[in-house]
Amino acid sequence: MITEHLVDISRLQFAVTALFHFLFVPLTLGMTWMLVIMEAVYLTTGKEIWKDMTRFWGKLFGINFVLGVTTGITMEFQFGTNWAYYSHYVGDVFGAPLAIEGLMAFFLESTMVGLFFFGWERMSRLQHFTTTLLMALGTSLSALWILVANGWMQNPVGAEFNYETMRMEMTSFAQIFLNPDAQNKFLHTVSAGYVTGAMFVLGVSAWYLLKGRDIEFAKRSFHVASAFGFAAICSVIVLGDESGYSIGHAQQTKLAAIEAMWETEPAPASFNIIAGINEAEQKNDWSVHVPYVMGIIGTRSLDKQILGIHDIKKINEEKIRNGITAVSLLDTMRAQKEQGVAIDPAMIAQFDAHKEDLGFGLLIKKYTNDVTKATPEMIAQAVDDSVPAVTPMFWTFRVMVGMGMLMLLLFSLCLFFTIKGNFMQKKWLLKFAVLMIPAPWIAIESGWFVAEYGRQPWTVYGVLPTHLSVSNINVNSVLMSLAGFVAFYTILAIVEMYLMVKYVKIGPASLGTGKYYGEKTSPHLINTTDAHTSQNKGVSP
Repeated sequence: MITEHLVDISRLQFAVTALFHFLFVPLTLGMTWMLVIMEAVYLTTGKEIWKDMTRFWGKLFGINFVLGVTTGITMEFQFGTNWAYYSHYVGDVFGAPLAIEGLMAFFLESTMVGLFFFGWERMSRLQHFTTTLLMALGTSLSALWILVANGWMQNPVGAEFNYETMRMEMTSFAQIFLNPDAQNKFLHTVSAGYVTGAMFVLGVSAWYLLKGRDIEFAKRSFHVASAFGFAAICSVIVLGDESGYSIGHAQQTKLAAIEAMWETEPAPASFNIIAGINEAEQKNDWSVHVPYVMGIIGTRSLDKQILGIHDIKKINEEKIRNGITAVSLLDTMRAQKEQGVAIDPAMIAQFDAHKEDLGFGLLIKKYTNDVTKATPEMIAQAVDDSVPAVTPMFWTFRVMVGMGMLMLLLFSLCLFFTIKGNFMQKKWLLKFAVLMIPAPWIAIESGWFVAEYGRQPWTVYGVLPTHLSVSNINVNSVLMSLAGFVAFYTILAIVEMYLMVKYVKIGPASLGTGKYYGEKTSPHLINTTDAHTSQNKGVSP
């Protein structure tokens, strides 16, 4: 028997592993394209400092990549161990993009990573640059196929339920791939990764400049990160707006929860900046709002309404009642099939008329196995279950947006003063850049929480409830594996931080070229290095 406690622990385990894994993914996404830019400059100019930049930032990328792969492997195993019924029910659809990701993207990415690190002296400059470009492409393709799978969970197009196999089956791969939710999520996520890579390079470079070390190296890195970061954060904001529009179509419940919109407002709806949310009475005690903004974001119009939570619940109640009929018919047809009785075509036609709401009928299975015996109280509880808790959605979304606005401000200032050529004199700006290094991770983890928690109570939105998706396993087994994952991933996070901090402190001197801060080398080598090294402090003859 599946218990609510088992469902909660299984969800917690997947959330922990996903959030840990997503500490590494964004930096990998962003750093690869930063490396492409730096090596492209080296390819065209032949200046060794750009090669050194590619190799040093590539070293930090490599540390992050290895740990990211390690944390990602266990996530896919959980679909079989903890979410067996989910894998059975939607595996024909969900498994396809994941398989393509492994064959098309992961092998490409992993192979090119090896060539990137070990091919500097074995390939021409053009060949090595091509390797770096393919490495970045593989990383982005990996994100694409994973987010196509996740986008289908958010908006399950291109598939339908087959009563004979009792599974969801793919009807159109093109629809799944071109799913607006999947494509918006992909572009928004990779852009957030670009911001993360840019912020990391910007902050570390600012720290070098504040320390007065490796000046020319840090200046060039700061230039690249400022321009790349500004373009990326603008992309994140624009694509975030597009994601809000697609959510308004596919997941009105999530949009209403994000905005703490209890009542349907006259179009265009206002945007709540902050609000005093009263979950018990399902209202806001107070709010600070901006007129019209939410309506424009959510509908791209001035005359279309965005439904409030109370009206959404009324619609969901009708879907649940309709879904109960679908589930009842399905149970009857399954029993007849097991007994070898031919299924009445009229019953099949009746089921087809109601199967669109089958998932909502399955919400009742949380309270009774025989949905025909659902009481008004059970239906009311299922209706409440169909909307996620508003308070965590509302505030987590605003943390994400707040971090995004701060990063926009920082990158705008950095780019402005970089163009003016006096950013090095702005010590406050450099300190601001160092302090903002954690900002993209805070924003990304918040955004991931909003996307995944906001989908509840579904694993596949409107199709398969979470409480039916888990494996029928012992709670203690899940608790033990959860404790093991937390311990193991915490160790990996500590190792990541230790190695990253270690090599950031060493700086480009870790390349062993004899040109950078803290290295001791011969006078002859000092005199033959690029002119930029004369500005570096701490190089002893």
